[in-house]
Order: sequence, then C-alpha cells, then structure tokens
Amino acid sequence: MSRVTSGKVTHARHKKVLTAAKGYYGRRSTTFKVAAQAVDKANQYATRDRKNRKRNFRALWIQRINAAVRAHDADMTYSRFINALSKAGIEVDRKVLADLAVHEPEAFAAIVDQAKAAA
Repeated sequence: MSRVTSGKVTHARHKKVLTAAKGYYGRRSTTFKVAAQAVDKANQYATRDRKNRKRNFRALWIQRINAAVRAHDADMTYSRFINALSKAGIEVDRKVLADLAVHEPEAFAAIVDQAKAAA
C-alpha cells in the first residue's frame, strides 16, 4: 500500500490562515502556529465587537440628542425629551434624531417644540 501525504490539504489550510494573518506584526504573520492563534483571537474579537459597535453607536446618538436638546431648551434633558416624544406620539428612532440634530437643526427644533407642547 502506498504512503498517503496530506501535502495539498495542509498547504491550503496553512495558506488560508497566513493570508488572514497578513499585516500582523512579526512571527504572527509568517509562522503558521503563531498565526493560527492570532487569527483565532482576532475572530473572537471581531465577533464580540460586532455587538459592542451597536452599543457604542447608540451611546453616541444619545449624547448627540442630549446635547442638541439642551442647546435648544436649557430645562429639558434627554430623558424628559424621550418621554415627551412618546407622549406626543412621535416615533422616531435615536439614529434619525441624532442625524437630524447634527444636519438639520431647524427640523430637530420643530420636533423638540412638539415634544415640549405634549409634555
């Protein structure tokens, strides 16, 4: 019986990992064993940070809305503004509100006035 080598399969697997590790520092980009560990850890970080990115953007939107609401009306806070929006029956998500606050302040001011009237 002839001897079977796994040369092609092993080479393909190594190449896949080393391609994914391209740009890493030192042996992490050239040595298969070290690169495999680095790529695995990078994939763990990527999975975790897809969730974290959603958190970070929501926090950014809330900060922008809060700053814009306080600039428009010194007495109103973010919390009171969101409560007033729900009372007024205005259903706009935070992403759109933050975009309006940054790019169209007059439209955002109209929403704040409607919310204030409903509160």
